[in-house]
Amino acid sequence: MPNHQAIFLSNEVNKQAFIQHILSQKNTGILADFDDLQGTLFSKIKIDEILDEEDRHGFTEVTKSQNRSLKSMSSGEQKKALLDHIMTTKVDYIILDNPFDNLDVKIRESLLSKLIEVQNQVVLIQIIHRKRDLLPFINNFITVDKDNKLHICADKDEFMKAECDDLLVGAIPSTTHIYAEMKDELIVFDKVNVSYNEKPILKDITWTIGKGEFWHLIGPNGAGKTTILSMITGDNPKGYGQNLYLFGRKKGSGETVWDIKDKIGYVTPSMTDLFSTRHTLEQMIVSGFYDSIGLYVNPSDLNVKLAKEWLALVNMSSLGNTLFCFLTSGQQRLALILRAMVKHPPLMILDEAIAGLDDHNTHLAIALINKIANETNTTILYVSHRTEEGLNPRSIFTLNPSEHGSEGIIRNKIL
Repeated sequence: MPNHQAIFLSNEVNKQAFIQHILSQKNTGILADFDDLQGTLFSKIKIDEILDEEDRHGFTEVTKSQNRSLKSMSSGEQKKALLDHIMTTKVDYIILDNPFDNLDVKIRESLLSKLIEVQNQVVLIQIIHRKRDLLPFINNFITVDKDNKLHICADKDEFMKAECDDLLVGAIPSTTHIYAEMKDELIVFDKVNVSYNEKPILKDITWTIGKGEFWHLIGPNGAGKTTILSMITGDNPKGYGQNLYLFGRKKGSGETVWDIKDKIGYVTPSMTDLFSTRHTLEQMIVSGFYDSIGLYVNPSDLNVKLAKEWLALVNMSSLGNTLFCFLTSGQQRLALILRAMVKHPPLMILDEAIAGLDDHNTHLAIALINKIANETNTTILYVSHRTEEGLNPRSIFTLNPSEHGSEGIIRNKIL
């Protein structure tokens, strides 16, 4: 059987640089054997490169034998198409860069079956941030520290051992921002339907999100989660003319999109790209008081004090003057959650906010989210493909796709 490897990278390691070093055939020590072999990368970045080539040339080697473009495929179908193409190139090894990220349960199972199918044909090097994603047939385990030094684990038990000892320090800080009193029902969908080009997306969605609640919005890829979020934030014109109520006002009754966004704290991984290199971590947190991408005013002393208290809560006080771009991806993601909460908004949306985090930062983010849910009046809407151990939403709204559009099912958790 090929000598498969699993390599655990924390968010402190520059993953792309690490992967390129393996492929450069300039390795020493543990991975030196791969210098005599030809490898390739299986990753979301690789798929994005192929999509760009498809836009420019209309076809690629990956899809020319198929009757559809890569762009027309779901994320799971794209990954399987890339894997099928790689297997025709006869490479010696494939680097699997977090292959299960952003895939729903059904598609993850399908991709896993495909990887099990090819395990005897090629060496697989699995790069993972979450040890629960470990492929079941791998029997060699490596961890990488922040100095890029590799360490062999004696066995699977040692590799899977969790190291999550950091705790949050203190209480949730207060805020200087005052919101007008609102109804207990923040968001109301009453038999809302959405179609695009006559294709039904959502069918008779009926859902009320109230003050102080903690919801998990879950559903497979393409079920309509993004469509629902865009209606809540006021960005989707499909809400006009329907029984959709946002913070006490019917959609289209004279509200502005800025009135809506003022009441929402929003976190998504892509937001890290919005902050320029000249913003420090503390400035980035303070900017949440002003709903700006970066800080362009002189903040009040109280707002600066509150930002420092939020950083102390997650043990990041020493990083306040560090440029945001120099933080690890895990630190950046925690900072986005802090920025979204400094005003204690009526609603905070966490859209795949934990995706891409390593086990340590996932543990810390979950503790922070639970603490916000328990100690504030902010309603939390957590959106993801999968559940997280330790995260405690009180209610779940599941989108189940059908040919008539996704329907919603509500389930209350017993904690």
